[in-house]
Amino acid sequence: MRTFNVARGFTLVEVLVALLIMAILATMGWQGVDGMVRARDISQAQMERTLRLNTVMAQWDQDLLSVHDTTAVPALAFDGATVRLVRAAQGGVQMVAWSLQGTLWRRWAGPVVTRVSELQESWMRSQQLLGNEPGQLLLLDNVTEVQVYFFRGNGWSNAQSSGDTAQPGAGGATPQRELLPSGVRLVLALGEQRLTR
Repeated sequence: MRTFNVARGFTLVEVLVALLIMAILATMGWQGVDGMVRARDISQAQMERTLRLNTVMAQWDQDLLSVHDTTAVPALAFDGATVRLVRAAQGGVQMVAWSLQGTLWRRWAGPVVTRVSELQESWMRSQQLLGNEPGQLLLLDNVTEVQVYFFRGNGWSNAQSSGDTAQPGAGGATPQRELLPSGVRLVLALGEQRLTR
């Protein structure tokens, strides 16, 4: 008597069930990888925004530390949308404007000047910024509000309110002008977040 070895294979139903299980596992694995990639991208974007914000704040600090008081134009002023300041620069002084235009926060730096008339002209130009001038940089986007406070006397006050004034010089040679505050506080609204510096 002859015996035959019959190799038993998989039925069609077993193959389909195995394929279905592998498809489910592949889908779950893909969703996990996709979630990790998205989390990495969001984390990277947040890190880049934080680094950019740190760089912007370092420039802000540098500009404030370099404020140069002149009698030609106000050394530091805020009009509700733009902070204008005169800073000492190598070879003279420079007009700098930090302005909010829509939701874009920009910094404009004028040329370094040595004459009063040039500084006054630069001050006038800083009041007519359109956003496409040479020397203007986009710092941050999605900025919804900028508030500036000055520390005068013993407390913080709105930068747009009048400040302490210096007395005129002997014989009225020096005109009466506003004194620089001893501190500046910047509050930025970045979408839903608020940043105070």
